Amino acid sequence: MHLSWSLFISFLLFSCLIYSQENKQIQFKLLGQDDEMSFLSEKESKSVYEKLKWINLKNNNSLSFGGSYRFQAESFINENFNHQGAQDNIWYLNRILLHALFKINQKFDAYIELSSSTAIGKTNVSPVDKDLLAVNQAFAAYYFNSNWSLLLGRENLGFGSRRLVDVREGPNVRRSFDLARIDYKNETTKLTTFFAIPVKNKEGAFDNDYVKSSETFSGVYLSKNFHKYINFDIYGFYQKDDDVTYAIGTADEQRYTFGGRYFGSYKNVTFNNEAAYQLGLFGNNKINAYTLSLNAEYATKFIGNKTTIGLKTELISGDKNRNDNRLNTFDALYPRGAYFGRVARFGPSNLIDIHPYINTIYSKYYVEIDYDVFWRYSKNDGVYDAALFLQYPSTNTSAFIGHQIGTVTGFNFTNHLNIELETNIIIPGNFLKQNGATASLFHSVLTAEYKF
Repeated sequence: MHLSWSLFISFLLFSCLIYSQENKQIQFKLLGQDDEMSFLSEKESKSVYEKLKWINLKNNNSLSFGGSYRFQAESFINENFNHQGAQDNIWYLNRILLHALFKINQKFDAYIELSSSTAIGKTNVSPVDKDLLAVNQAFAAYYFNSNWSLLLGRENLGFGSRRLVDVREGPNVRRSFDLARIDYKNETTKLTTFFAIPVKNKEGAFDNDYVKSSETFSGVYLSKNFHKYINFDIYGFYQKDDDVTYAIGTADEQRYTFGGRYFGSYKNVTFNNEAAYQLGLFGNNKINAYTLSLNAEYATKFIGNKTTIGLKTELISGDKNRNDNRLNTFDALYPRGAYFGRVARFGPSNLIDIHPYINTIYSKYYVEIDYDVFWRYSKNDGVYDAALFLQYPSTNTSAFIGHQIGTVTGFNFTNHLNIELETNIIIPGNFLKQNGATASLFHSVLTAEYKF
């Protein structure tokens, strides 16, 4: 059995490497259903890999296959900002995605994607580290015409710049929703309305529930493209969840989010600005929270390379007074699991951050260097982790959380294979130090991913 799999994978890798030398290549996207390979339908002479990848059927129907394997070696020193315990911890994360897409006459799609996520050597395994075998996506989509479509099933969901709704690509287990969605699109407009139930991941094989949770998520998302430097997103979300915990306590929550995004580019400048306001109820407390995110980049050349110099800053509200019957803590809903890098020590609640960075590309190599500095928005609220759980309660009046310095160095061997090393150092500020977190944290993760 192991020999058969080894021979199959070796054959597949060899076929992909031969294919990757050709001029026109498949464009792999974040989600397998979005991979761009339509040119294969008209290509007469296909390689062995292409014949396996895309199968033309009769009557304008097709069947395609694909997937990816990702390996990560991750390590911390002073993981909890202290010198206690073993400091030589390292663990290995493996993720396999396999999918099939059946298209019928450009009117109907049936898609299924299986996933296997494992963690080796990690002591405290979380739901985003391990899910032995699961249906990551399984949906059917019907296209009424070139504008309207209906999708039912399980899907990885993401909107806009993915600050509030993301597929959670950074961690080992992606985020799925059981949902129904209706989409409208034309050349300049895309409108999505949906009702979804988030999937609660479990560690075993095929043990995740279907359409079963006290938590629901629904909304409308509109994207309008007027020009390359005039683009708008407008959205409204509703989230209901039970037994949610913030610094003021635990209660059932109904939260509305209304926001907008203005993005585009002008000459060498690219910008991406977003604001959102939240209202609703947390137990008997009224919700009144907001966030503002500003991001600008300037493209230039540095020693002949393509270089981007950028600055991000975010204002994310926290609770002002735990006794005023109001909750001001912003909930980022379903954000990127690596919102501030794979080190993922701080989440997007009760934060002010300033984040300059520089990225450069040379041939197939790329390097990113960034610096981030964090403060608490409110001294009466704590600091939350990447999963938006309260990590450090408000036990002192210091606002300064700390400095974070990160690097990413990567190499794209082909459009199939990428290797990347990310490192981060977090130097604790007065707030963390007065919470007993006094040691600087060091983090690194080596990632190798092969898509086919």
